[in-house]
Amino acid sequence: MIDRHQPPPVSTGRPPPSSFNIVSHPPPPVAAYCSTAHRRWRLTIVGHPPPRATTIANHPPLTTIAAFQPGNVTRYTAEPREKNIFLQSLCEEGTANLTSNVADQGSSHPQRQITDKERIECLENGVQYWTDFSKVQFHPRSLYELHGSWTDVEKFDNYGIGEEILSAGFQSEEMNERLRFFIEECDHIQGIQFIVDDSGGFSAIAAGFLEDIADEYSNTPVLLYSARSPASYKLGKSPKESVSRALHDAVSFSRLSSCCKLMVPVGLPSLSRSKFSSTLFVEDQKLFHSSAIYAASIHSISIPFRMESHGVNAETLYISGAMDVGGMVQMLAGQARQNMITILDLAMPAHFLNDANNQSTILRSLCSLTPEIEENNDDLHSIESLIVHGAFSGDRRASISEVEKFIHTEYQNELPKPKLYHLTAASCPLPIPLPFPSIFNNRVGRLGELSTTRLRGAERRGSLEVESIPMAARLRSSSAVKPIIETRLGSLRRYGLQRGGFGVELLRSWGFGKEEVEDMGEALGKMMMLLDPNAYGASSDFDSD
Repeated sequence: MIDRHQPPPVSTGRPPPSSFNIVSHPPPPVAAYCSTAHRRWRLTIVGHPPPRATTIANHPPLTTIAAFQPGNVTRYTAEPREKNIFLQSLCEEGTANLTSNVADQGSSHPQRQITDKERIECLENGVQYWTDFSKVQFHPRSLYELHGSWTDVEKFDNYGIGEEILSAGFQSEEMNERLRFFIEECDHIQGIQFIVDDSGGFSAIAAGFLEDIADEYSNTPVLLYSARSPASYKLGKSPKESVSRALHDAVSFSRLSSCCKLMVPVGLPSLSRSKFSSTLFVEDQKLFHSSAIYAASIHSISIPFRMESHGVNAETLYISGAMDVGGMVQMLAGQARQNMITILDLAMPAHFLNDANNQSTILRSLCSLTPEIEENNDDLHSIESLIVHGAFSGDRRASISEVEKFIHTEYQNELPKPKLYHLTAASCPLPIPLPFPSIFNNRVGRLGELSTTRLRGAERRGSLEVESIPMAARLRSSSAVKPIIETRLGSLRRYGLQRGGFGVELLRSWGFGKEEVEDMGEALGKMMMLLDPNAYGASSDFDSD
C-alpha cells in the first residue's frame, strides 16, 4: 500500500514554502507514484523566487527587479545558481541513451560518471534551498510565486509582512484558482493536509488562504501542520524584537488554529540535544536534516489516508486500520473535550516489537516532535492514533497480526491508559533513497534494525548504508499542550492590551485593533478551559449529549 520507491517529500528552503496536499479518491488511472487508489495533489507556495525554479521549468531566469519611484531607480540583480552535482546527475540520467550512443561511436573523451558518494557529499555540504535536492516532477500549476516578496529571509519574519503581501494585489484569488483546479480533478475529497512554516510571514499568507478554503469548502476537514526549524527559536536581539516575536507567535497560533479542524505544531528547538539523538545524527543548523525528519513523520501519519478501506475492522496481509482525514479529525478533536491542538510523537527508526523479555517497546520509544508540552502528563482523557509500519519482530518483519497483538498488549499495560486509541499497521517500511540526508548513527542497520552496539563503518549513515527503516508515529490529543496555549495567551494579555505600549501599536500596524486582539484572547482562553480537567469533569454530561 505504500510506494517503496518514492521518497517522502522532504522540503526546506529560505524561507520554507507553504504547501498542502489534497487527499482524494480519484477515478482510475492511479497516480504513478502511489500504489493505492488514493491520489494526493500538492501545491507549494514560495516567497522570493527559488534560485533554480525557473531554470528547471526551462523559462528564462528572473535576474532583475526594478522599483520605479520618482527620482533614482533601485536595481537588484542576481545570477542564477548553478546546478549542483546531484541535479546534474539527474539531468545526465535523462540523457543516458544519448551518452551511450556517443560512447559507442568511439569518443575519446567519455563523460565521467558521478558516483553516489559524490552526490551525497554534495547534498550534505551544499544544500541551501529546497530546489537543491528536489527531484519531484511538479505539475505546472503546483508552484506559485508570491509577487512582491523579493526580500531577505531575515526580514520575512513577522505576521505583518505576510499581511502586506496578500493585501498588495489579487494573489489570493490566483491561489484559490489553482486550488480549485486540483479539487475539480477529484471525485471526492477526504480532506486537505496543509503544511506551513508559521515562524514568519508565511503564517499570515496561510491564514488568509485557509479562511478562503473554509468559506468555499466548509465541509472539507483541514489537517494543519505548523512546522518550525530549530533556527526559528533564536532569542530577540532587543526588547522590542522579543515583544514582536512573542506577539507573532500568539497571533499566528490564534489565527491558524481558527482556520482548521486539527492543528499539529511540529519542530523542536534542538533535535541534536533531544531524545532523537540516540539513533539520529542531526545538525540543527541544517534545514536539510530537520525537514527530512518532519517530512518522514508526516508521511507516516498520512498512511491511513492512503489505504484502501475494506470496511470497519478489516485487515489484509499487508495493511490494517485504514482511516480517512475526516475520521481522524473527528476522533482526535470531535470528542467531548474538543481539543484540536494535537501532539506529534515519532520513533525513527521504530524499535523492535519485543525485546529480550518479550515485551513490546514501541510506545516507550516514541518521542515528541511538538515543542513546549508538559512531559509525563497523566491525562486520563487522552486520545491517540498510532501508525506502525515496517516493524521488526526478532530478525524479520512482523506480520500485521503480530503488530496488533503486541501493541494492544502494550496499551493494556500502559499507565495511565488513553481513553481511546486507534492503530494503523502496514508491512512496508519507510524507504531511504537519495536524496535523503545522512542522519542515522552507526546503531542503525541496513534495514533500519537497531543494534545495541556500534556497527562498523562511518559514524554517520545515509542512503548508501540504510535501505529502509521501520517507523512509528502518533497523533495524541492531550492536555499536555496547555503550555503552548498558556504562553501565547499570556503574550496577548501582557503585550497586546497594554494601553500605549509598543505591542499595541505593533498589532495595529499588522491590522489588529483592540476588539480583534480581545477576540483572539477569548478564543485561546476557551481552549484552556476545555483542557482543564476540573472544568471538563463538571461539564462532561452536557458535552456528551
